[in-house]
Amino acid sequence: MATTPRHDRSDGTGRVTTAAAELLEMLLGRASTAPVSASQLRALFLLEQHEGINLRTLADGLGSTPSSTSRLCDRLHAVGFVERLPSVSSRRELRLRLSGRGRAFLADLRDRRERELAVVVARMPVESRAMLLKGLESLREAAVPLRDEAAAVPPGSRARTA
Repeated sequence: MATTPRHDRSDGTGRVTTAAAELLEMLLGRASTAPVSASQLRALFLLEQHEGINLRTLADGLGSTPSSTSRLCDRLHAVGFVERLPSVSSRRELRLRLSGRGRAFLADLRDRRERELAVVVARMPVESRAMLLKGLESLREAAVPLRDEAAAVPPGSRARTA
């Protein structure tokens, strides 16, 4: 069983990271995600990363129930962002993937978000930008095992809905 290291709060890393994450949410929110909700956006990101997954796998990745995830996918399908395809291994199962329109939506959203952030980052000194980049890359690398752990949680052990 893996142990969790004791967190030393004296350096303020958690507090500053939380404040930065909240600021990022505000800045990224300026680039509208309409016509999708935050939950639907998370689903689109998961489908982008895991092409052709089934509904149960998507629900597990979202920490949701299959019925809630099915309704969420109905809405994404209605706006043309998700395609449902028959599984090659089971006639009863459908595979989900982003449509071309869904991919274009994510590309456009990322572009708009990057433009919003570029305005703020451009105000930073060059040395600070380099340190930010290095720190964010390190944070992303440290989070990969946690993301993979979350994907491995058994179905039904999470109570959140989509």
